[in-house]
Amino acid sequence: MRYERLVIEAGDNSFCLDLHERLTVIAGVGRLERDALVGELVGALSSRRSGVHLEAVEDAGRRLAVFRPTGAAARVVDVDRARDVTAEFRTAEGRVSLLDRAGLDDPTARRKLRFGAADLQAATHGAQLVSQLAQAEQSGLWSTAETVLNAESTLQAEAEAVGSAPEDAEAIEQIEEHHRRFEAAQSRHERLRKTTLAVGGLATIAAGAAIVAGIPAAAAGLLMLATLTMLFSVRTRTKAERARKAEADALAATGAQSYLGFHLQRVNGMLSSDQARKRLIAAAETHRRAHADWQAIAGEVPVEWAIDHYEEITAAARVRIDITAHASMAVAEHVVEDDNTTDLARVLIARLAELRGLGGGSESLPLILDDPFAELDRSAKPALLELLSHASGSPQLIYLTDDEDVASWARLEALTGALSIIEPDAESPEVDRARRRLTRSS
Repeated sequence: MRYERLVIEAGDNSFCLDLHERLTVIAGVGRLERDALVGELVGALSSRRSGVHLEAVEDAGRRLAVFRPTGAAARVVDVDRARDVTAEFRTAEGRVSLLDRAGLDDPTARRKLRFGAADLQAATHGAQLVSQLAQAEQSGLWSTAETVLNAESTLQAEAEAVGSAPEDAEAIEQIEEHHRRFEAAQSRHERLRKTTLAVGGLATIAAGAAIVAGIPAAAAGLLMLATLTMLFSVRTRTKAERARKAEADALAATGAQSYLGFHLQRVNGMLSSDQARKRLIAAAETHRRAHADWQAIAGEVPVEWAIDHYEEITAAARVRIDITAHASMAVAEHVVEDDNTTDLARVLIARLAELRGLGGGSESLPLILDDPFAELDRSAKPALLELLSHASGSPQLIYLTDDEDVASWARLEALTGALSIIEPDAESPEVDRARRRLTRSS
């Protein structure tokens, strides 16, 4: 299966992504934007949120359109036959999902369909990481992993309850923090403004009286005091204005960098509900603490990777318990890599092969690459990018990146038609079409 088009509506705003059948590079997107896009792309296959519409093509060639209109039931239509096939994709709970038939739930799909730098590192250093986690106290390790998963589930539920995605929580927290600072600065300015006006006024009057009385030194001191109080008032006002601008910039960044104000519209909608905002932020805080506890035990190893390798880790831990104090026979502590680039290529090929049959039977599912090469040496990237280009198509690849090396490569490759590149900051046809849609809907 591959995506053809993703359309997302939020209030009066909407944006559309037209995706290449083999490889689409979406360049110039930072971590927050990548998180949001990954959430939307994976969620489009099974999202409960209205306003998320998807056009997709099965490997057999059947074209499907998934509609999730606001205030109405979701539908799936066979486009070529103009036939409603919703019943094929309706789950036991009554929602529409293209994943359920493949035996995938939402958390598993998010783990399998997303591949980032941490996954690349984990996969290429698998033996090392298994040994590292096997050394941890196992009951604490897995109970913490369960806490992280429960926190993720709660965060997902709270986000869906307000028609959002978990990835929005961090953006909301940033906006909330900027707003708190602005309100504090504004309040401080208002309090001091009244005081400084009173002091400045009295000092000015007293200076006038001193001049009349022939005491120039006193008059000069009082005028200096009046000037200083005025400057102090201006300074507090400048701080308040700076805090207001920071809040505006945070809002603008959430919108403008996330495709034509779409995320701004969605975040603003959630901010209007105080109770929903507090629940979502509380869930995000709980998730952050759980993740910090996990990192204290497991370091940078992703929870999902540990769960996928549970049997290997627990088996290695049992070996450690059984061996003697001079356990030179313990699990190997490192993996010898003759050629790091070759090893990375092996990891990518293995993940691509997994996605070709992940959808059940012979049905493939798209792979979303979350800037996996960002931390690699520049010399290693060209060969790996060429590998992706040649291997793309089955499965379809969507590469999200903020790496100029990748963007430069994609711009050249796009000239051949082997892939397409979307750059939110550029005047690309995709952005121009989205702008026209936004203009019509405004």
